[in-house]
Amino acid sequence: MTAHEIILRPVITEKSMSGIANKVYTFRVAQNATKVDIKNAVEELFGVKVCKVNTLHVRGHLRRQGRGQGLTPAWKKAIVSLTEESKTIEFFDGML
Repeated sequence: MTAHEIILRPVITEKSMSGIANKVYTFRVAQNATKVDIKNAVEELFGVKVCKVNTLHVRGHLRRQGRGQGLTPAWKKAIVSLTEESKTIEFFDGML
């Protein structure tokens, strides 16, 4: 898999934005991506040095519309911590 297939999109929430000051970034990633794959993809795409990667599976939530109900899709989230001497990811700099 290529780096663009592994890192799908950033997660922009209030909690994920609070980690940017500590060089902690959150991404939505491919379901079958491993921590090593995610680390290599972030280093390749953004030119930074990754210290640690935490992953978790987000379950689909029950949603209703009228009488019908269904589940939103499940997805995988990666929380990436950069090293102290690494530069920041420029994409997130304008969001603070």
